[in-house]
Amino acid sequence: MKTFIQKLYATLAFCLMLTASIAQAAEVNIYSARKEDLIKPILEKFEANTNIKVNLITGKADALLQRLISEGKNSPADILITTDAGRLHRAKNAEVLQSIQSDVLANTIPEQYRDPAGFWYGLTLRARPIVYAYDRVKPGQLSSYEALTNSEWRQKVCIRSSDNIYNQSLVASFIAHEGEQKTLSWISALIKNLARPPQGGDRDQIKAVAAGQCDLAVVNTYYLGGMLTSNDENEVAAAKKVKIFWPNQDSRGTHVNISGAAITASSKNKASAIQLLEFLVSNDAQQWYAEKNFEYPIKPGIQASEILKSWGEFKADSLSLHQLGDLNAKAVMLMDQAGWK
Repeated sequence: MKTFIQKLYATLAFCLMLTASIAQAAEVNIYSARKEDLIKPILEKFEANTNIKVNLITGKADALLQRLISEGKNSPADILITTDAGRLHRAKNAEVLQSIQSDVLANTIPEQYRDPAGFWYGLTLRARPIVYAYDRVKPGQLSSYEALTNSEWRQKVCIRSSDNIYNQSLVASFIAHEGEQKTLSWISALIKNLARPPQGGDRDQIKAVAAGQCDLAVVNTYYLGGMLTSNDENEVAAAKKVKIFWPNQDSRGTHVNISGAAITASSKNKASAIQLLEFLVSNDAQQWYAEKNFEYPIKPGIQASEILKSWGEFKADSLSLHQLGDLNAKAVMLMDQAGWK
């Protein structure tokens, strides 16, 4: 009997040690299109709170998606973090994501900012309004995206190229609201008002407005926030020469998009991965995003940063963002048809 009890205790002890070892070895692997300094601090906090090791690989959004496709079921990635609902939709269509269900995510993230089937979830919200040179343009002259085609803005508008996903999603939102024919007409008229051929990123559009190369530009707000707090004095000076105008406040609202995340189809650490996504929409994580990234919290009730508050409140387009992915191909087709370079 004594020998049996000793063996039983030894077995229980071994099981406890094994369980502890597994818990200690818990990890989650992330492919992230966000810059490391824009996400690593909050991942380190997750590690400290859960004892789950986070392995982070950062890269360009399209390159990370291609890597997931190439690796297939052998991919070590558990989570894909990327920008724009259009990119998340591409990942879903490439069958490198899996659907998950989480009461925390469903109850925290507004329905329009997550995939209806649970393949991806928004983490932060970003807006794409108009910036203008306030020494040359009065806000009363501005009203909507559609009005950017007015003759008074001939050769005065700057915007990125048509291969930019942010512009593709903006056009997709037009299609969802106005249909293909009206969208094509808008694009055709807009490109006639461009001050220069599309070039550079959103920061370059802001700098062009500041330099007088154009009077208006369409950009994501977090780029302006980053420039206002930059260590580069020239970026700060350029950012201070423009102001934000929130278009379409009397109609559908300003176009918004997300940065978001998804669990990969190849995930070997699904439970830990879901736990991390739930952490990223917690109050602490959302508040950190609001203060550091110049993006709007996806979770209702979280305060925006002081810089975002200074730009004022705005009515956001309530379009379900999965439609931006659904309509991406049509958006690209119309942009090509109109000659948007």
